[in-house]
Amino acid sequence: MLDFARARSRHATRRAAAPWLTAAALLATPGVGAEVPAIFRDADLALGEQLIRQHRCSQCHAERVGGDGSAIYRPQGRINTAGLLRGMVEQCNAALNMQMWPEEVTAVAAVLNRDHYKFKD
Repeated sequence: MLDFARARSRHATRRAAAPWLTAAALLATPGVGAEVPAIFRDADLALGEQLIRQHRCSQCHAERVGGDGSAIYRPQGRINTAGLLRGMVEQCNAALNMQMWPEEVTAVAAVLNRDHYKFKD
């Protein structure tokens, strides 16, 4: 009888600890639980990556600023919030007549934020 009570107690302890262990494992996983600006929270990153390749954003940036084009990111004092970043992508969309939908603009901006800007607001 004593072994049954001990086994039952261990089972209850494991069951109570399971949600905490799951949460800890998820938070320890890179990228999960990371702070993302609200504007990018539901963005489709795979779509953003695809659109960046499709519209050849890197090539255009390299033509404009030289080198690999990365110098275009974070112009001094111009883009300092996630909203301004999304606005800049929308400006490129309109100026170059890319005809991207709003959710596509957001997806591209979310990828740029993840890879270059790292805004957390």
